[in-house]
Amino acid sequence: MNLNLKATAQNTYDAIVIGSGISGGWAAKELTQKGLRTLVLERGRPIEHVTDYPTTMSSPWEMHHRGRYPVTELEKAPTQRKVDYAFNEYSGHFFIRDEDHPYTQVKPFDWIRGYQVGGKSLLWARWTQRWAPFNFEDNQKDGIGIDWPIRYDDLAPWYSYVERFAGISGNKDGLSTLPDGEFLPPFEMYCIEKHVRDAWKKQFPNRHLIISRTANLSKAQKIHQELGRADCQARNWCARGCLYGAYFSSNSATLPAAAKTGRLTIRPFSVVHSIIYDEKRQRATGVRVIDTNTKKATEFFAKVIFVNAATLNSTMLLLNSTSSRFPNGLGNDSGALGHYLMDHNYRGRLSGIYEGKEYNDIYYYGRRPTGTYVPRFRNVLNDKQTDFVRGYAYACGGSRQTWGRGVGMDGFGAEFKEEITKPGIWTFGMTAMGEMLPRYENHVRLNHDKKDQWGMPTLDIDCQWGDNEDKMTKDAIEQGKAMMEAAGITVTAAVDNHQPPGLAIHEMGTCRMGRDPKTSVLNQWNQMHAVKNVFVTDGASMTSSACQNPSLTYMALTARAADYAVKTLKKGEL
Repeated sequence: MNLNLKATAQNTYDAIVIGSGISGGWAAKELTQKGLRTLVLERGRPIEHVTDYPTTMSSPWEMHHRGRYPVTELEKAPTQRKVDYAFNEYSGHFFIRDEDHPYTQVKPFDWIRGYQVGGKSLLWARWTQRWAPFNFEDNQKDGIGIDWPIRYDDLAPWYSYVERFAGISGNKDGLSTLPDGEFLPPFEMYCIEKHVRDAWKKQFPNRHLIISRTANLSKAQKIHQELGRADCQARNWCARGCLYGAYFSSNSATLPAAAKTGRLTIRPFSVVHSIIYDEKRQRATGVRVIDTNTKKATEFFAKVIFVNAATLNSTMLLLNSTSSRFPNGLGNDSGALGHYLMDHNYRGRLSGIYEGKEYNDIYYYGRRPTGTYVPRFRNVLNDKQTDFVRGYAYACGGSRQTWGRGVGMDGFGAEFKEEITKPGIWTFGMTAMGEMLPRYENHVRLNHDKKDQWGMPTLDIDCQWGDNEDKMTKDAIEQGKAMMEAAGITVTAAVDNHQPPGLAIHEMGTCRMGRDPKTSVLNQWNQMHAVKNVFVTDGASMTSSACQNPSLTYMALTARAADYAVKTLKKGEL
């Protein structure tokens, strides 16, 4: 018999990070740069920056199906295919295939996933709006959910810290409803957007159209260039993988920074089965991992564990980490684990055309990788609503009509072909981005009767919109229509598309932060109340959802928690 007596030592690190996406990449960077030998466990395949972006320079005529997937491929991913802007021949390989990763929709919920090193950081829309001070206070003010254990001032320096490293383009707009950050030069608004902005200044003085803050390097700084990152080329092919490193991802930024320390180990093809808990020490000692290819189980050990597998996978893992001390999931003394699932409400959609002629001789350079944004204006400042609490923002954008020209148009021959090569009329669109309230009944649970190919229980997701989200959607459509008409835009569509939760790809909650261990799982440092060396810093930790894109907040929470974890570890308190 051959015994490897050194196996435990060989599999022991200072820290383990579960997941390599937005927050996992940040955890890896911060922990390694602070001196910890860190193992990053990723359930998906390895992705090398640049070399594993096969379509990053491809033109439509170089693609087998001109960029579109055939029906046979779409059938393998009935949920993922709903992300129609990215699930295609150019970037569809960064999404899972639903048939390989089943779950149960107790109520309709679109769970969008990307399993590879870098996770969905290769696919995100890169919009990075800070939360405002009131977003951390709304729960307490409205008596909904529980109070956040932190305030804006606790996170503000960490927002600045992650913004400088990630590289966020934007304008300092001086708005109390959307704090300014550390910005690179902003991308420019199109003429139709400037027209709309100026019209709204007169008609709606508290509704501001601004260029969206986005994680694209409009002007790379030394901190970015040292990692091989360069200026954005305005191609807007970001979801294919950016060989310039101009858009922020784990692969282009945080993981390379961690690798430069010499303290990073990445292990792909690693499904984390559970976290190992030592009841005598009242600490987690490591994790059980299943190799996705061989199905072989292995254990890894560390003093500190960061859970960053993305909201639902993180909670699934914690629910599966049971012991006599925690029969209902690791750290779940409160019973809150798995509950208070949220997403963002993107149901309200509007589009229209501007029939004025004064901008018809104006176009724009390149394909700007961001749009424009209207920060929340409902239930802030002097606006008080009686039908609903909280509020919504708008993602907006104008453009010259190009796609679809020719369809249904009269004409044929050379003159017709010449006509459809010209830009069409100016169009303008708005998507409402509404806050979802935290509710106990919106939850996930393990299904032990339906297991995946690695023997893991799958997830049942039971989540739906409430009355507050319905009323908010109605108001957003009505207000958006009035705003567009005030700017001279003829509204051609103003609809509630009734999409279920999930498709905003902003799922959060289910392992929330809070002040009281009786009602929450994590404390103000994203640290488990009951298991002091386990930190959860991805979307699962969120106590409410606000209406801003959440990834910047995950980054700031992660950097802050890692700083606290290392300082506490060095004091011998972990």
